[in-house]
Amino acid sequence: MMISKTSDAAALLGRLLIALLFLHEGWIKLTHIGISMAYMSSFGVPGWLLLPAIGVEIGGGILLLAGWGSRYAALVLAVFCLSAAAIFHNALSDGNQLLHFEKDLAIAGGLLILFARGPGRLVLPVGRWIGLAGRFADRVA
Repeated sequence: MMISKTSDAAALLGRLLIALLFLHEGWIKLTHIGISMAYMSSFGVPGWLLLPAIGVEIGGGILLLAGWGSRYAALVLAVFCLSAAAIFHNALSDGNQLLHFEKDLAIAGGLLILFARGPGRLVLPVGRWIGLAGRFADRVA
């Protein structure tokens, strides 16, 4: 059915676009650890939280890209986005910060739709490759 193929392609493209954002941001933090820690510290966030943040962004991005465990990853990343909006972009009288706040909300919204609907049928069969078929596989809604 054409609609199904289009929906699956759209879900794959959506996952790819969201994953690239998190993979890029995680990579930037990883390659600029000192600057990233200083930025976090300026908002009162302990620097040691940078490594888990990098893990969430890169790990979540990989899972979204593969479409395996993507519902769990989407939920974690949605909470991550909402937390980032509340902590780092809460100066809502500043137009730039308001824009970042709204973008974080929109990304979280897209991730929550992915959590609710699943990744579509175009996913990598990672579970079969590592012997965990069916354990953490996403179900198509």
